[in-house]
Amino acid sequence: MQAYDALPPALRQWLASACLPWSPASALRLWTKAGGSRDPMAAAARMDAAEQAMLKRDARVWAFRN
Repeated sequence: MQAYDALPPALRQWLASACLPWSPASALRLWTKAGGSRDPMAAAARMDAAEQAMLKRDARVWAFRN
């Protein structure tokens, strides 16, 4: 919980509405790479895109299961 509490507020806000269960470490890594401290809105858009890509990948996997 301490790792989550230490995240930037804008990232915690994004995680609150995320569809997937992100770990604090992986979320912070992508957030930092996307420039979250400089442009939180752009970083959130990048997080959205990454999450959508993961969901699409998972949908293809589950589509073939019966």
